[in-house]
Amino acid sequence: MRQAGPVSEADEKAEAEKADEKKAHVATVRRLEQSSGKLAAAAISRMDEQLSWYRAMPPENRSWIGLVAQAGIAAFIEWYRHPDTPQAISTDVFGTAPRELTRAITLRQTVELVRTTIEVVESAVEELAPPGGASSLRNALLVYSREIAFATAQVYAQAAEARGAWDARLESLVVNAVVSGEADESDVSRAAALGWNTPEHVTVVLGSAPNGDSELTVEAIRRAARYAKLQVLTGVLGKRLVVIAGGSDDPVQAAKALIGPFASGPVVAGPVVGDLLAATRSAQAAAAGLRACAAWPDAPRPVLADDLLPERAMAGDPAARRLLVEEIYRPLQEAGSALLETLSVYLEQASSLEGAARMLFVHPNTVRYRLRRVTDVTGWPPSDVRSAFTLRVALMLGRLADADSGI
Repeated sequence: MRQAGPVSEADEKAEAEKADEKKAHVATVRRLEQSSGKLAAAAISRMDEQLSWYRAMPPENRSWIGLVAQAGIAAFIEWYRHPDTPQAISTDVFGTAPRELTRAITLRQTVELVRTTIEVVESAVEELAPPGGASSLRNALLVYSREIAFATAQVYAQAAEARGAWDARLESLVVNAVVSGEADESDVSRAAALGWNTPEHVTVVLGSAPNGDSELTVEAIRRAARYAKLQVLTGVLGKRLVVIAGGSDDPVQAAKALIGPFASGPVVAGPVVGDLLAATRSAQAAAAGLRACAAWPDAPRPVLADDLLPERAMAGDPAARRLLVEEIYRPLQEAGSALLETLSVYLEQASSLEGAARMLFVHPNTVRYRLRRVTDVTGWPPSDVRSAFTLRVALMLGRLADADSGI
């Protein structure tokens, strides 16, 4: 019972301290409310003095930033009024500004905006807090600064996710249009919105997509493209990984730079074309080459679609058949019957100069000269086994075309 007196005095002292703290807290909140407009104006004035990017902004965006500063101070006052109540700071502060503001100012600029506003409030702590309350207000401001920093990061992360999802849909539309042969000017505009700067040289690379998250595959392609200084539009369509690559006039080199994320199996690079609309032709050639790769098990990886012309022709690709006739058979035909006849006999005589010379009743040097002319005209040397196969298929298709036309 003797301890009852001292305990009661301690309780009374504690209650008195709590009452004083509550009065100081209420007084601080009142002062903050009375000074909120002045603090916001001071924050905007300091931004105008210290932040060059703020001064250069159009009036509309500056007004939105001013509202954000005012909302930040108002949110701090409300948060300080009820510090133990969970509150959605990001909604209180950034909800007043349109979503487009995250595109108008960068995350770094937003951090500078928040820092400037907090510094203005912190510089006025001694004036805002009643006697003995400055330390409490300063500590509260420190905690609030941490919360507003996390809220800022959340806003920009959500905006980045939304833009990323939208950009992914746009990119998928462009890639699908190019592969399906339906690309038009609207797809060029979509590609421009994705950062495609209309490179002069464009090629399409096709192969199998790896198992797993397609977004990881797409990101791996982008990393490889940045390292190789290529522009890319890419996507996974079904089981295929499609890459539209711009910036290199060597399709094999571009394909080698991007081949890492592809799954095992053939990778085919279409011919180089001049722009995104013409990339449809490159994509169709690459797709036909990918289907025909099974007929050439020893094909290099990556392989040019044009190097698969005979296999593509046998697989029923009309474009390959047309190219073989127009780029090999017709030029030989126009160069004179001697070249066609010599090439035909040479191929049928197991690539023997002497045998072809005997069949043609000419000197072997004459055969050698004519075969060099064949290389000059077509770009395919008959002495190479692979080229000889391509030339043989071209001759067959050319004769069939002549027969169909009645020549």
